[in-house]
Amino acid sequence: MSAVRSAALKLDWAQVTSSLGLRGQTATALQAFKKRNEDARRRVQQLQAQPQTVDFAHYRGLLKNQAIVDQIERHCATFRPSTYDLSRQLKSIEAFEAQALKDATATKGRVDLELRDLEKTLKNIEEARPFEDLTVDEVTAARPDIEEKASRIIAKGRWSVPGYKEKFGDLSVI
Repeated sequence: MSAVRSAALKLDWAQVTSSLGLRGQTATALQAFKKRNEDARRRVQQLQAQPQTVDFAHYRGLLKNQAIVDQIERHCATFRPSTYDLSRQLKSIEAFEAQALKDATATKGRVDLELRDLEKTLKNIEEARPFEDLTVDEVTAARPDIEEKASRIIAKGRWSVPGYKEKFGDLSVI
């Protein structure tokens, strides 16, 4: 148990979140767990710091009725802490773990899908022909909207592309 406690104390929460690349609900759930963990640890330390014995001699000197002090001392001597059924809390923790595992699996699936898309895009970029080698037919096949836009401009009697001069300047010979 002390090894687990030692490992829990040495855990760097910020590094866990950043190294795993956690986002959204998973990161929020982890932060909430961290806060509950710190609150519980702080409360346990406060309770352990409090004295756990009662000085009955002090109360015998303070009170006239010694029978009350004797009766309370007997009750304290026979006191046994009650046990609690932790199954509900353990089930809650197991449900949290299951949800976290499910979320992590879903995140992994999305990341893997995105990585495949990026690899496919990178492969397309590496295998692409230079722009200078493309023909007009290939460009219009890839982007039919370019041909439609050019047809509309020509139909209106305009032979210049809107915004071209603003972006590239006037290249006509004066």
